[in-house]
Amino acid sequence: MKRISHTLLFIALAASGTAFAQDPHAGHGTTMSPAADPHAGHAPPKANADAHAGHDMPAAPKDDPHAGHVMPQPPAQDPHAGHEMSAMDHDAHAGHAMPAKAASDTPREPIPVPTAEDHAAAFPALKPHAMEHAPAFNSLVVFDHLEGWDNDRGSGQSWGVNAWFGNDIDRLWVRSEGSRSDGTLGDWSVDALYGRSISPWWDAVAGVRHDNGRQIPDLTRAAIGFQGMSPYKFEVSAMAYLGGTRKAELAVEAEYDVLLTNRLILQPVIEASIAADDDPRRGVGSGLGHVEAGLRLRYEITRRFAPYVGFVHERKFGRTADIHRDAGEGTRESRWVAGIRFWF
Repeated sequence: MKRISHTLLFIALAASGTAFAQDPHAGHGTTMSPAADPHAGHAPPKANADAHAGHDMPAAPKDDPHAGHVMPQPPAQDPHAGHEMSAMDHDAHAGHAMPAKAASDTPREPIPVPTAEDHAAAFPALKPHAMEHAPAFNSLVVFDHLEGWDNDRGSGQSWGVNAWFGNDIDRLWVRSEGSRSDGTLGDWSVDALYGRSISPWWDAVAGVRHDNGRQIPDLTRAAIGFQGMSPYKFEVSAMAYLGGTRKAELAVEAEYDVLLTNRLILQPVIEASIAADDDPRRGVGSGLGHVEAGLRLRYEITRRFAPYVGFVHERKFGRTADIHRDAGEGTRESRWVAGIRFWF
C-alpha cells in the first residue's frame, strides 16, 4: 500500500509541476477584479470567426444597381477579360501592310548636288532669234458701222472705220466717217494719227484731220488727244482739233458692249462736239453743237462678221441749232438703221 501511495504522489507532483510550467502564476492568488478583464467569462473567438460577429450590419441600399452583381476587374487588368473575342477582334490590322516608320521615308540614295554641267543642260544659252516670236508688225481694220436707213426725210447711208498698223507700242491710226443721202455724198472726214502707248489701256495720239463737204472748201487741222479703255470697259476717245475757222473743237465719243449672250451684243454709243467759234458755212456754231446717241443690236455669225439693227437719234444745240433753223433745216432727227459690222 505504501508503495502504491508513493507512486500516486509522484504522479500528482509531476502533474502539478507541468501546470506550474504552463502558468507562472499557478498557486498565487489573483487580485484582478472581474471588470479588469473585458473578456472574462467569454469564450475566446475562433480563428475564422467573423470580426463583426455580434454587431448589427447596415443593410445594402435598395437602389444599388450593382447589388447582387459581380463587379468587373479594374482597367489596369485586361480590359477584354470576361469577353469572348473573335479572331478578327484580336488584331484589326491583321493581314494589312503597316506603313514604314518615318525614318524609312528618307531616300535610300542621297540626291547628288547639281553640277555645272547639269545647270548648262537645264538652262542652255539661247542664240539670237532661236525662238519664234509673234510678228512685230500687226494691223487691224474695223468697220464699226456700215449702215443704211430710209425714213420720211429720205434714204441715206453712213460709215465709220477705225484702223491701226504697227506694234504694241507705236501705231499709225487711221479713222474715217461720213454719210451719203439722196445719192449725194455729204460731210466726211479722215484722221491720220500717230499713237504711242502710255499704259496697258491707253494711247496718246497726235496727227492731222481733214474734213470735206458739199460745195465747201476743205478743212485741215491739227489733232491731238487720247483713247483707250476706261474702267468698266468703256471705249473712250477724246480729241482736240486745232486751227481753221472754228479755231478749236473738242470731240468726245464713248461706247460699250453689253453681252446679252455669247453672240448677241448690244452696243450703246454717244458722241458730242464743242466748238470754240462759229463756222456758218459748215453749219457749226460755238459751244455745244452736236450730240448723237445710238443703240445697235448685233449678232456675231462669226467673230469677224455681224449684222445688226439699231436706232440713232441726233440733236443740235445752241448756236448750231440757230444756224440750221435759219437755213430751214431741222435741229433733230431719229432713224432706224440696219447694217453690218466686220473686221479683218
